[in-house]
Amino acid sequence: MSQRITRHLGSALVSNELNLLLFCHYLEVAALMPHRFTRRCAAVLLMVLVSQTQMLHAQPPSTPTSPTADSYHGVKVQDNYRWLEDWSDPKVKAWSEAQNAYARQTLDALPNVEAIRERVTEIMSDESISYGDLHFASGKYFAIKKQPPKEQSFLITFGDLQSPDQATVLFDPNVIDTKGTTSIDWYEPSPDGKLVAISISTGGSEVGNVSILDTSSGKQVFEVVPRVNTGTAGGDLAWTPSSDGFYYTHHPRPGERDESDLNFYQQLFFHKLGTDSATDRFELGKDFPRIAEIEVEVNHSTGLVLCNVQDGDGGQFSHFIRSPSGSWVKLSHFGDKLVQATFEPNGSVLAITRENAAKGRVIRLPDPVNEPNKQLPVIGENNDTVVTSFYRAPPSLLATQDRIYVTYQLGGPSEIRVFDHDGQQLAAPKQLPISSVGGLEHLTDNDVLFSNASYVQPTQWLRFDASNNKTIRTALSSQSKVGFSDVAVSREFATSKDGTQIPVNIIRPKSTTNAGPLVLYGYGGYGINLTPGFNAANKVLLEQGVTYVVANIRGGGEYGEQWHLDGNLTNKQNVFDDFHAAAKYLIEKGYTTSEQLAIMGGSNGGLLMGAMLTQHPDLAKCVVSSVGIYDMLRVELSPNGSFNIPEFGTVKDPKHFNALRAYSPFHNVRDGVEYPATIFFTGANDPRVDPMQSRKMTARMQAANPGGAPVLLRTSANSGHGGDTGLSQRIEESVDRNAFLFYHLGVESERHSPH
Repeated sequence: MSQRITRHLGSALVSNELNLLLFCHYLEVAALMPHRFTRRCAAVLLMVLVSQTQMLHAQPPSTPTSPTADSYHGVKVQDNYRWLEDWSDPKVKAWSEAQNAYARQTLDALPNVEAIRERVTEIMSDESISYGDLHFASGKYFAIKKQPPKEQSFLITFGDLQSPDQATVLFDPNVIDTKGTTSIDWYEPSPDGKLVAISISTGGSEVGNVSILDTSSGKQVFEVVPRVNTGTAGGDLAWTPSSDGFYYTHHPRPGERDESDLNFYQQLFFHKLGTDSATDRFELGKDFPRIAEIEVEVNHSTGLVLCNVQDGDGGQFSHFIRSPSGSWVKLSHFGDKLVQATFEPNGSVLAITRENAAKGRVIRLPDPVNEPNKQLPVIGENNDTVVTSFYRAPPSLLATQDRIYVTYQLGGPSEIRVFDHDGQQLAAPKQLPISSVGGLEHLTDNDVLFSNASYVQPTQWLRFDASNNKTIRTALSSQSKVGFSDVAVSREFATSKDGTQIPVNIIRPKSTTNAGPLVLYGYGGYGINLTPGFNAANKVLLEQGVTYVVANIRGGGEYGEQWHLDGNLTNKQNVFDDFHAAAKYLIEKGYTTSEQLAIMGGSNGGLLMGAMLTQHPDLAKCVVSSVGIYDMLRVELSPNGSFNIPEFGTVKDPKHFNALRAYSPFHNVRDGVEYPATIFFTGANDPRVDPMQSRKMTARMQAANPGGAPVLLRTSANSGHGGDTGLSQRIEESVDRNAFLFYHLGVESERHSPH
């Protein structure tokens, strides 16, 4: 038997002295074991040793340096990898392909990859049908339906909340694009329910043109309106009460501005159905900032139009209302701390303000057209934070005939509270503990539809009957084929460097009692709240004994705007200190050790991972960082960079520059440091974070310690920032991520079945 196995090992073993010694030792032990067991173990050992030998021999491609120096406020900063920024350069594409090949060679050689792929595919392809982005118009329901194994979600309409299985498919991108690279950005039904406007984009670009569909047939009618949505400023649309036209976000078209400005200067236009969009009427925005982002709403009773404008991604808003005569009245200026506005049924305006209320309070503008400065208090500030919504998110503030529904953030979890129009609190819907709510949609009278999910319970869609305070579960609710009854959820608090208490949400197998492998996830930026959410794919980790933890660090909005401000601009270091404190807490409390800890984040959370790598290289065993930002001195020069200035600052400001330079991951990689094993994920078509960020960080880390732990770069050719990535690509990314984690955390993956 030993001769037969030795022949199979071949040159792989003899080329690696350590593996050969291990194998010989194994043969000595195996001679004492039962024959069948010996054969089985030999096969396993063969697979492991060959895989490890392949990984040992894999080497990253060489990266030439081409030093470039910049001077900022008298400080000279050298950049050896500026050349990697130019994606049009064939040399950069060749380098990227070589990095992909190196990543594939390394990842494919990891142990148990096929078993992991089988399990990941089983869970992600067999996930239950789920529904999102629900709308109600003239007795019809509309929803985005996710139905694995279909690559992309699709648009449906139906007439009964308890019978979505009888829905009509209005638009299915899987039919027109079997590769899964075409996706729905968003949609908006007309008030009469007969038409739906839908933004469609390809390749993860999020550059969406709007088509009009007939809801009785699903056929496209009327003309296509181009460039309503982009991956930088987003996009929005609101129908007139008569359903014969709509207000929409207009991005410059080729020839209207310079090529570099086509994804900026968003304005508001009006389109009349049946006309050429080239003749559309300009409404508002000639004096808006270059990085303006617009949200528009029409009151179907009065025809009044409300326009909310954000100055980039920094949380500064201005608001306008269109009078019946067509003139626009300004309701607030950037910096006024009025952060959200929406119509009440009668045409008055409800707004969320942070003026003298850091956690938010609700006010009313009873006659916004004629008395825009008249504000009346409705709901005062309390200990919890009023959630704000933007970028086509479901409303966090919703008014019906006699009720006001307000979403509150509780430091991570969220809940809906109900008030009358005088601000008196009323009975609220029933909601899950340690959960998140969303998807608020007005139905009829005072009834609403909303979603509710937790870390261990999939999304429920619930109808709240306000007349009798009943919460009714609808057939839109998801049911997971993967059970989480063997998982416990707890919420604890770590103490950051300055004494701030940081929530850590711990999702752990009930059978785990000792320190073990753990994945810690964080974000910390843009005032975004990390709320509890159900992810069936997390079962791949949990069933192998891996604990999953989410940290609610500063930079988000979990405890209000001050929580956000304490983690942006020159305060960004607090974000990194919070995450480090969360990791140290988990180690000190015996949940894990540094050798069993993985950290993970994406986008702004990728910046967080870069900071952890450079500031605390011995904190974790491995790092997974997706679509991240790493060169903080160059980020504002990328296509989406200007939108980030309100959050990160600009190198033109000396104070901002000093802060950016101090934590910029790319500039703080040090030669000779033993960094943990790291994998960077990026999409070649990412409109939000330039993929050059991942390229440069990879090159710098590989050069810093050539013989150290692997640093991998995985670039997907047909995806962007991740939100509209097709199912098959998401599966493969999950396989690579889990195989990487399991190997470096010492998890011996075993096959499990759903329960």
